Amino acid sequence: MAPTGKTYPPFEYEVGREKIREYANAVAETNQIHFDRRTAQDAGFRDVVAPPMFAVVYSAGSIGPPVFDPEIGIDYTRMVHGGQEFVWGEPVCAGDTITTETTFKDFSEKAGRKFYVFQSVSRNQDGQETVRGIWTNIVR
Repeated sequence: MAPTGKTYPPFEYEVGREKIREYANAVAETNQIHFDRRTAQDAGFRDVVAPPMFAVVYSAGSIGPPVFDPEIGIDYTRMVHGGQEFVWGEPVCAGDTITTETTFKDFSEKAGRKFYVFQSVSRNQDGQETVRGIWTNIVR
């Protein structure tokens, strides 16, 4: 098994206005700051702003490699989603470039289940943290 603390190469994601709009539509968001640039700018944002859970979109490319790392050894046939926790920072807007880095944080066993915990940290092009996530996968 990979040692806890192992950090994986960063993943870069360029945030597009249409991707934000598509995501906002998919989650039934109605706030116009997610659709209209002028409305977003009038509200103090640089451009159309992503809904907070858009973090899953720009973090996915960084979370995948550790989860699929054969050195960690997750049995995917028995894996279930255990949970996600996020702490948001600087809002993500269209035109931002987000870089996410993921670390294998913890492994434990309890009641015959294996818990794999990963932490991701995402920063925008100015180095400001946009979100810090904890991702837990359980193998039953």
